[in-house]
Order: sequence, then structure tokens, then C-alpha cells
Amino acid sequence: MTLRTTLAGLALAIASVTTAQAETIRVAIGTQDTTINCAAGGLLIRELGLLDKYLPHDGKYQDAQYDVQWKNFTSGAPLTNEMVAGKLDFGAMADFPGSLNGVAHEAAGKRSLFISVLSGSIEGSGNGIVVPASSKVQSLAELKGQTISVPFASTAHGLLLRAIAAQGWDPEKDVTIIAQPPEVAGSALQANKIAAHADFVPFAELFESRGIARKIYDGSQAKAPTFHGALVEADYAQQYPEIVEAYLRATYEANQLLAKDPEKYSELIEKVAGIPAEVNYLFHGPLGLQTRDLTWKPEYRQAVATAIDTLKLLKKADRGLNVEQFVDDRYIRAAFKASGADYDQALKNYAQQPLLGNDALTGKPIGDTRKVAQIWVRGEPKVRSYATAREALGQLAELKKQGKDIRAVYAQASDSGIKLLAGQAWFVRGKDGALDAFLLREQADAFARQHGGEVADFAAASQQAVASR
Repeated sequence: MTLRTTLAGLALAIASVTTAQAETIRVAIGTQDTTINCAAGGLLIRELGLLDKYLPHDGKYQDAQYDVQWKNFTSGAPLTNEMVAGKLDFGAMADFPGSLNGVAHEAAGKRSLFISVLSGSIEGSGNGIVVPASSKVQSLAELKGQTISVPFASTAHGLLLRAIAAQGWDPEKDVTIIAQPPEVAGSALQANKIAAHADFVPFAELFESRGIARKIYDGSQAKAPTFHGALVEADYAQQYPEIVEAYLRATYEANQLLAKDPEKYSELIEKVAGIPAEVNYLFHGPLGLQTRDLTWKPEYRQAVATAIDTLKLLKKADRGLNVEQFVDDRYIRAAFKASGADYDQALKNYAQQPLLGNDALTGKPIGDTRKVAQIWVRGEPKVRSYATAREALGQLAELKKQGKDIRAVYAQASDSGIKLLAGQAWFVRGKDGALDAFLLREQADAFARQHGGEVADFAAASQQAVASR
């Protein structure tokens, strides 16, 4: 072997190593911008450029180049199709379509991993059932024999089936269920072409805020955990575990930003996705409909198992899925550790996002959050908080006299603790003048029978609050 041959071989070897180190690595992420509880795993990371902060540039990634691709979807099913086709590496979606993602991968001889929760509710809040604004229906029990639409094979579909079962109804005989995406259902509700519509985050609340529908059932009534989370291709995670960790570190930071300044980032979500900031705040703000939680609580693992069973019932899956292998918390644990956070401590925390700050009227700390109400005045960077609904509704009249433009009024439901758009809520005025808020008329009626008091809608409750000042 000549010196020239040896040097040529060495040069080829060096070139090979350099090429490997200079590899262009695709990071293709499927998002659901309008499904706002995916924001920490998609929209915010993209808009704030958070992923670039954490992508590795040392060790085997020393000379790596990154081809970061983003693609937005309106639901989980088409996102899953592109993951299975090898066009995406990551995806964000709810428990139900996420489980379908795992089943679809296995059917194609592949695997995906559910690597993190993004936002959720162990009670099930987030999904909901609405009726047209003009409907006289006040509860699910009144929908027997009626037509209910739902995005098929969505997490809301699972909720609807559980709610129907709780009524003792046969879903194939006692109601007519048709498939409708939210963009079609909105028009159908306005035209009274359907009796009700079941949907996932944030469409029940969005339709309600736009005045075209009224929520008659919140997922928390089903007591069935629900969440949105992030998935990754298993082969990709095995080849690039540091990139998966980087993505989840970006998710962790996005989640912290949402918790710290929900008004600011609710505005950003509106700017990008078109979902009104006041609806985003219902979920991302303090005491919101869902918790700011990235950990794999046992209830969320069970939600995956329940979703898989429901998929079998819908004949969308003919095989099981090993939940213990599908749900993989190694990467989110590593991301917590790298971010200086305690995963096990967070795993034990079931609290709602805390309400920080004092009463906007008295300046005193708010102790009991069960009766809290809030007002968001347009042009103000922070939502005003009040210790009681009576206090807030009294102030609402004063703010209107001052010519303030009111974006939203919120109240906490006295029974479930969920955040409500107060304009659609029912109230019970007690003997002491206090106002307790409820999602449904029947809940308010039951409370009034048990504790005494007068049931009122938002307009009447507001008049009572002003009169009692």
C-alpha cells in the first residue's frame, strides 16, 4: 500500500466522519393551533422560537444542521396520517386521537410514543356539549331521540358516548350521532339543523362566547380524565433522544410562560390562531378549565387505556395497545431535570393554576377561590379579580358607566369549581345576598332547594348585585 493510498483512505474516513457530524437533521412537528391546549407543544414554541434555544450542538451534534418544519392541522387524524407516512416526527393531540395514533402506527408496523401531557383535567373538563342559543334544552336528558353531531373519533366523541351511557341510552337507537367537524357544526347550530353538538377544546366555549350556542354539559360531569399531549416517532426518539429532550424543554418553558402571564399569551394565541383571548384565558388562566400540567398522572394513563377500549367499540381498532410501552415518561423526566425542575413533585400536584394577586376593589388578598369572579376590561393587560361574584357584578355596572369595554366576565362554579363565562351562567342569590354560580339551571335549582335562595340568570343576578351595594 503506497503512502498516497493511505492518505487517500484517511481523507475518505475523515470526510465520512465530517459528513456524519454535519448531518442535516429534520425536526418536523405537527401542531393544532386552534386546539389551544396544544399551545405549549406547538404554537408558542414556534412563535417564540423556543426550540432553537435547546437543540443540541455538542457531542455527536457538534456540526449538525437542523431542518425545523412546522405543519398545522385542525384535528388529530390527518396529523396521524402524516406521522405514519413518515412526514412528521412529532405531533400534538388529545388522548383519544393520540391513542388512535399509536394503533395506526402498530397497524403499519411502526411505533409512536406518547411522551408528555400538555394540559388536562382529571375530572374531564375541556370537552363539552352545546345546543343552539335559541334552544329550550337545559340538560342532556332532554336530547333523547335528537340528532347530536361530533367530530368522529375525537376525544369529544368518547365523552359523548360516556355521557349517553350514563343516561342509560343506546347510542344507536336513542339518539342519532352524526360526524361534523367544528367548522361545520357552528353553522349547523346557527341554523338549528342539529339539536346539539359535542366538541373538544375550545369549541364548546368558543361557540358559547360567540352567542351561537349554550353549553349544557361539561366534561367534568363525566368524571373521566382527558388531556392533550405530545407524541414522537419511536425510531426517531431512539436515534435522537437529545432532540426529543430539547423539544420537551421548549415545551416546559412555554408552559411556564403561559402560567406566568396567561393574558399576554392568550392574546398571542388569538393573533395566530384566531381563537379569542378571553376563551384562551378560560383554559390557560388561573383556576382555569384545565391544569398547566406536563406530568403523566395515573389518571391520564388510564385515559389512554379508556380511549383504546372506546376505539375498539367504535371498530376503529381491532387490536390492543400496550399502554405501559406506549406512554413513555423518560424524555419528559429528562427535560424536567435539565430545566432544574422536580418531576416527581409535579406529579403529585393536582392543584389548579393558582390565582395570584389581590381583590381589585378592596386590595385585600383573596382567600377562598370558590366564589371568585373576574372581569377582563379591553385594553387592560391583566384580568381584574374579585373575591365574590356579587362584588364583581356590582363593579361591572360601574365599569360600564365609565364607558369601559368589557371583554369577558368569569365566575367559578360553586359545585364543580370550573371556570365559567358568567354571561351564560346561572346564579343562586342566598339570604345573605351572596351569589353562587352554576353552569346549568338544574344545578342552580338543586342548590336553591337544598340551601334556600333565588335562581337568576346573569342579567337578573347583575341587577341584584347593583341593588345590594
